[in-house]
Amino acid sequence: MAREPLHVVILPWLAFGHMIPFFHLSSSLAKAGIRVSFISTPRNIQRLPEIPAELEPLFNFVQFHLPSVDGLPIGAEATVDLTMDQTQFLKVSYDLMDTQFKAFISKETVDWIILDFAPYWAVDIAREKSIPLIMFSVLSSVINAFFGHPDFLTAEEQKDRTWESLTSPPKWITFPSTVAFRPFEAKVIFLGVFETNASAKTDAERMSEMLNACQAVAMRTCKEYEGEYFDVATKVYRQAVIPVGLIPPVLVEKDRDNVEGHSSGEIFNWLDLQKNRSVVYVAFGSEAKLDRDQVFQIAHGLELADLPFLWALRKPMWAIDDDDALPSGFRSRTARFGVVAFGWVPQLDILSHPSIGGSLFHSGWGSIIETLQHGHTLVVLPLVIDQGLNARLLVEKGLAVEVERTDDGKFNGEDIAKALRMAMVSNEGEDLRLRARDMKSIFSDQGQL
Repeated sequence: MAREPLHVVILPWLAFGHMIPFFHLSSSLAKAGIRVSFISTPRNIQRLPEIPAELEPLFNFVQFHLPSVDGLPIGAEATVDLTMDQTQFLKVSYDLMDTQFKAFISKETVDWIILDFAPYWAVDIAREKSIPLIMFSVLSSVINAFFGHPDFLTAEEQKDRTWESLTSPPKWITFPSTVAFRPFEAKVIFLGVFETNASAKTDAERMSEMLNACQAVAMRTCKEYEGEYFDVATKVYRQAVIPVGLIPPVLVEKDRDNVEGHSSGEIFNWLDLQKNRSVVYVAFGSEAKLDRDQVFQIAHGLELADLPFLWALRKPMWAIDDDDALPSGFRSRTARFGVVAFGWVPQLDILSHPSIGGSLFHSGWGSIIETLQHGHTLVVLPLVIDQGLNARLLVEKGLAVEVERTDDGKFNGEDIAKALRMAMVSNEGEDLRLRARDMKSIFSDQGQL
């Protein structure tokens, strides 16, 4: 009699920067013959990649209804749908999914649950059913090491911790390091991690409870890139820490005709006309909400740099329409060397195009992996969460140029242009470009779980 495959339940936080890596991890598990139940909400599932046909027998989406709560806009099911201030109400609603989770677990035979930092309520449910837990961290080893042991997240000494403590490496990082938050970053992340929100649970408390309950921590990392920080994480966490690899996304064919303002053919025809490794791809993802001055300064920098660029720009919430999202006349002045594509673009296809030579982006971990798997030169402008630490490590390793900022975090077009030209065309940046290309073999390694 054939043995039933292991059944693993996947429970990510409702942010695409989390759901996408969880999706890729799920695909890898299914390829290894493990049955996967991936839990999310209906609208999020619609926006995730399609399950590859060959994995459908083992990979299943499970839809949970997202309860309505005060402060959460109708139809908002992920952080991308919200302002930063509204995210706390998504956590309130997410926590109310516990009854659906308990009902699902009760009727299934589950061998393991792999979950994110946020669903602390799953701990007691899993314990009742004697189901072991693995916390999967979608963040780099450097941020896991920086925040350290779960006791430091909620212990008594935490009451005396201030944002200033985040501006230098913590005491448990004993080797020389420049990796720390800038003051303007530290103030924001301190509030986001340690301050109480509408859900009555800080992110630090969620993380601490999860780390104390799980049997192992899986990290999306590899020792070849950030081995020293992975080693710190293995020392400060009590349980086993498993490097599952970088899990780079795999390019799949899909319909790309919904690029707003341009057909996909127009974009790729334009890319085909550019020189190899000459184009800067500009994208700041879905989580960072750029204000008008930031968008306009980026535009000014691209114009000053006078380098071929492709800018994937989501229309900001403050913009009336696409034209309002850019400085007056910008597109006409840069038409000879640049393209702005509003809305969704086939990012993996673009990054794999031979004319792309560099990226201007926020230094989120997922985007670093997507970019370095093609060996592109990096210009980083960190905006939220872990991005500042990621940017410092890239610079420390000689893999990126970081855009200069003032003490309060502001930047201007001249700063953008200077960083772009340094990374893309200056003689001074040649070693950086070579090191980035050397990273391709590491960051493109699919590996096997």
